[in-house]
Amino acid sequence: ASDALSRTFSPVSHLHGVADSPELRKAFLAALEQITAFHAELSQNQSLYERFSAVAARPDFERLSVAQRAVVNDGLRDFRLGGVALKEPERSRFREISTELARLQAEYEQAVTDASDAWYLAVTDEQLAGLPESALHAARSEAETRDMNGSVLSLRAPSYIAVMTHARDRELRAHMYRAWQTRASDQGADSAHDNSQRMEQILALRHEASTLLGFPSAAHRSLATKMAQSPQEVLSFLNDLAGKARPAAQHELEDLRRFAAAELGLDDLQPWDMSFAAERLKESRYGLSEEDLKPYLPMPRVLEGLFDRCTALFGVRIVERPEVKTWHADARYFELRDADTDQLRAGFYLDPYARADKRGGAWMDVCGSRANFDSQTRIPVAYLVCNFAPATGDRPALLSFDEVTTLFHEFGHGLHHMLTEVEWPRIGGISGVEWDAVELPSQFLENFCWERSVLDQFARHVDSGEALPEDLYKKLLATRHYHAGLWLVRQLEFALFDFQMHLHYDPQQGGRIYPTLNAVREQVAVIKAPQWSRFAHAFGHVFAGGYDAGYYSYLWAEVLSADAYSAFTEAGLDDPETGHRFRREILAVGATRPAAESFAAFRGREPMLEPLLASYGLQAEAA
Repeated sequence: ASDALSRTFSPVSHLHGVADSPELRKAFLAALEQITAFHAELSQNQSLYERFSAVAARPDFERLSVAQRAVVNDGLRDFRLGGVALKEPERSRFREISTELARLQAEYEQAVTDASDAWYLAVTDEQLAGLPESALHAARSEAETRDMNGSVLSLRAPSYIAVMTHARDRELRAHMYRAWQTRASDQGADSAHDNSQRMEQILALRHEASTLLGFPSAAHRSLATKMAQSPQEVLSFLNDLAGKARPAAQHELEDLRRFAAAELGLDDLQPWDMSFAAERLKESRYGLSEEDLKPYLPMPRVLEGLFDRCTALFGVRIVERPEVKTWHADARYFELRDADTDQLRAGFYLDPYARADKRGGAWMDVCGSRANFDSQTRIPVAYLVCNFAPATGDRPALLSFDEVTTLFHEFGHGLHHMLTEVEWPRIGGISGVEWDAVELPSQFLENFCWERSVLDQFARHVDSGEALPEDLYKKLLATRHYHAGLWLVRQLEFALFDFQMHLHYDPQQGGRIYPTLNAVREQVAVIKAPQWSRFAHAFGHVFAGGYDAGYYSYLWAEVLSADAYSAFTEAGLDDPETGHRFRREILAVGATRPAAESFAAFRGREPMLEPLLASYGLQAEAA
């Protein structure tokens, strides 16, 4: 029943994210309430729980397959986390909370999308000075879409990033920055989208649900399905990283301030100057602009190179099926087949470009899971969604290097889902995998983007077909650790804020969202945020995306991914045995065993921190 419901609702939920409309939104919310109520009732079904318990108690339980035992054990855990042991009235209250949380989180996400779509700014050619041609074309296209003359900027990621990175008009950067940092807040352009009350309610309900189950906080409850064993283990991990990263970040900021004052006339570097100044410093120090690389990264070639990499690593061949209908002309469908036998393994939809009525960001989601019901094997199907700037004129879309790594990242999630060999949807692919390990395949695949042999497969000039020149590659490689400290302390800020906000929630004081964020910033940040900044009001990962008390997972999993990648640097990037071992021990097994066991089966030992520190160029700080 759960599988059938998931397969039915998955396309509805997906369309809500990529092709939303008022009618679809209304239907989505109505269905979401009923579906949440169904799952809440299912998880508290005493009869089913007793049936699971009876299987676990059977004398021959240990003779069942690894997957079968995992289904039962994970099922028992989820029954307990779903409140099966609760008595009335707590039992009914827990179900009410589940339904209310689903509604609030969906409304939170919709408010961010609506606030972003509603904002626009008509600008002159003078204001756009410094922007690359692709961004200028996008601004003209945005004006046409809105039936306006000239150029219009939006808060879709390609438009915002282009302005913050390249616009010479400081007032324009400050204006865009404020609009971005106050989306869906009391400081935003339209208070109708304000998420303030929703955020307080979400935190209160998460805490109440956790205490009903006997946990001290939502953070404790979150760790019940993660690798980390205690809040202290998470905080020690994050604080240890902060101690290594903050000195590097402080040094990088001081260096940037000196450059900005001497070369850009910016004596008081502000947050809206950071990306602009950082890009100018990178150009000055390394002779490299992201615009230098874009002509060598046309989307069709990048995609082909990504597919070739998967063939070399994992023995799969990827074939487009243009006859399959999709929801938009930009979306495409592909099949994964074993390269040696041509056996169909999986399928995926790819929707790469930004547009109106599409949620921002990049993600992979499940369309259908691998399963074997009634002796019928069903292949897994994934959605892969990005928000890159679309093609301009006759040229294909040209990606920044960051966008290339984003594409590889999301495809890593897709491979985890698609190459599973587990035929129980509950524990196949990414389902059931500890949340602080689920980023391992995605972050792992990003590393290949920096390798010359891999870039040679796809980094060719859009017009001439010329390979990426060696001097340009060396410049790119030289920037790998550029501002790594600043990036890392920003991630630590997000992770510590999220975890401490859920760990220390007090019903008597409310969420204390911005006091908590400000305290974390005092600890780890090196750049002061404006008093009016409302970053948390659009922090969808935590308030709507399933990463509550779990944003630390990105850094936790990066320890695993960096160490896993080091196996390839040791054996050779194209070593088939290492690739097949990664597929067999990581991608294929889903949640049939703990992620720590899967990592050890691949690497032959427990994970080490050193490869992660090396990937950030922090070995000296670690010593």
